[in-house]
Amino acid sequence: MLIDFHSHCFPDKIAQSAVIKIGAKAGGLIPHTDGSLDGLSGFMKQQGVDSFVVLNIATNEKQMTAVNDFAAEMNKREDVIAFGSVYPRAANVMEELERIKALGLKGVKFQFDYQGLYVDDEIMKPIYKKIAQLDLVTMIHAGFDYGFAPPYMATPERIVNALRWVDSPFIASHWGGLSCAENVLKLLCGLPIYFDTSYGYGAIAMPSAQMIVEKHGADKILFGSDCPWHSPEEEKRLIESLGLSESEKEKIYHENAEKLLGL
Repeated sequence: MLIDFHSHCFPDKIAQSAVIKIGAKAGGLIPHTDGSLDGLSGFMKQQGVDSFVVLNIATNEKQMTAVNDFAAEMNKREDVIAFGSVYPRAANVMEELERIKALGLKGVKFQFDYQGLYVDDEIMKPIYKKIAQLDLVTMIHAGFDYGFAPPYMATPERIVNALRWVDSPFIASHWGGLSCAENVLKLLCGLPIYFDTSYGYGAIAMPSAQMIVEKHGADKILFGSDCPWHSPEEEKRLIESLGLSESEKEKIYHENAEKLLGL
């Protein structure tokens, strides 16, 4: 069993242009899919993935309704677990969080570099509290974003600060922070949050990944790829290189996700 906790796709009418634009912004990334849900689903099957979490971002107030309607539509498929998103500065952000819950979505994704605020901005405090009240999962892009210049909005130092307000499951993607392994080990490992493994292949040194698993615990790490930018096969190759026990790998590949999402 393999559950990919970190993937992306777009509505068909913008899928191809979206992956081209985002790939170019991030330094010329070549996507593994055409950006559509059907393309993602087909690729996941080829890669041996049984089900996958799809993450979209509301980068402004006007996008929220469409993003969450798209997530709800995707969620009707057997192989998809779609998360919603809210734009933190939206006037109706609390109402939209309630709608995400009513739509049957299990979590909320933030990408603060695109949304233009820090993970520990004061505006986030009531939002995190509302997410906990609704029994939803929070997922954030953590660490560097190769499409932006620093300062980055969700570094380990700022994540630690934000966790004062978090009372529900919280996932810091990209091994706790893309290109931030040293500070992930120093500041985040051992805290009551999850990391996912997305975009790790070729971006995190194997000894750093080994130390993160050892210090943080395999029971708080979720398999993820960041498809279409990385493939599940690539991330699985990294995990298989770490010398983990079969029990640890099963936790990462699917058991932790099943528990977290109530599958």
